[in-house]
Amino acid sequence: MPYFIETWDKPGHAAVRQAHRPEHLEFLEAHKAILLACGAKLQDDGTDAGGGVYIVALDTRAEAEAFIAADPFHKADLFARVNITNWRKAYVDGQCLL
Repeated sequence: MPYFIETWDKPGHAAVRQAHRPEHLEFLEAHKAILLACGAKLQDDGTDAGGGVYIVALDTRAEAEAFIAADPFHKADLFARVNITNWRKAYVDGQCLL
């Protein structure tokens, strides 16, 4: 069962996000086989909202916790909060999976 991971950056940490973004993107590329979707959260005007969303194809909460703990953003202490939720695929790319 996939997991939905949502992160919230610490206030005033935009520079930390920018400094560790290249490592973070390398991390995502190395783990693309388990990424169903991921990306930064944005304001309506397209500016950074300070956090992100990951939907990962992992079997256990422990695997999801280990995944996010290994993210360079997490290692840089960027996140104020991380939520991990078990997620059911209902529709993906316009296809019903129920």
